[in-house]
Amino acid sequence: MRGVKCFAVTLIFPFLAFAQGYPSKPVRMIIPFAPGGASDFVGRIIQPRLGELLGQPIVIENRAGAAGNIGMEAAAKAAPDGYTVYLGNIGTVAINPAVFPKLAVVPTKDFAAVTQIVDVPSVLVANPAMNFGTVKEFVAYAKANPGKLNYGSPGSGSQNRLETELLRKAEGLDMVHVPYKGGAGPAVAGLAGGETEVMFTTAPSAMGLVLGGRLKILAVTSPKRLAQLPGAPTMIESGYPDFISSSWQGIFVPAGTPREIVERLFSALQQAMKTPEIGERLAKGGVEVATSASPQAFAEFVAAETQRWGKVARESGATVD
Repeated sequence: MRGVKCFAVTLIFPFLAFAQGYPSKPVRMIIPFAPGGASDFVGRIIQPRLGELLGQPIVIENRAGAAGNIGMEAAAKAAPDGYTVYLGNIGTVAINPAVFPKLAVVPTKDFAAVTQIVDVPSVLVANPAMNFGTVKEFVAYAKANPGKLNYGSPGSGSQNRLETELLRKAEGLDMVHVPYKGGAGPAVAGLAGGETEVMFTTAPSAMGLVLGGRLKILAVTSPKRLAQLPGAPTMIESGYPDFISSSWQGIFVPAGTPREIVERLFSALQQAMKTPEIGERLAKGGVEVATSASPQAFAEFVAAETQRWGKVARESGATVD
């Protein structure tokens, strides 16, 4: 038995020593969407402070495509050594498994959850050329012009697509879906450029264009109005009492990453998200800081969200175009 115990200690010791010296080189953060969207907005705000706390640079790698699946798969298959972290969100982690039947990743099994970092509401926005300025006017216009409105989304199985589907089915609207590759940034650019007429998107993805007059905001999906957009009513105020929707984002690492490294990242992220400057910058984009009590608590939250949004996706009939 003594020999077995010594062997076990010999196996464990290198991992403990490795974790204690972590990190000793730059850490890669994979963001599964193109620059310009909510995930990129959040990742680049926390990047400098997280690097300071860890003592190593955080190198952001945008791996866009397939509604975030390309980046998610790359992160899941990375070495479980703490040098690749994944900025996942509700769409890639909780919704995509129900929409993509041949998804190569099972997020709840192929990742170790570290912590949630933010909560992100959505906004319903339109091209300024459209002659409707409220949700009620938009619905009336869509009903009077069946099949003539194009609505964009960051991908066929994205939360923003499901939000539009919920409204479309509730009101019996006939609209054409235009999915974009690479996340919310390209879809919002398409809306501002007149390729589409309306869409739900994350608040940070549209905030600059709304404030600059290049997009028209119809409503927000949060329970209360956003401080940065006080004139924009909620969907609740617009006549949809059950329409509350928001996206969360969190940090994951490949399954098998040593627990000590997960705890190190958890601690650093908790500290980073308490930094006043980070909270202020996020708030300007309509994003709230929201962290988990522990990695286990985040894992349980992700499992519950996967069940919840999987049901919504199936009931809405959302499929991959």
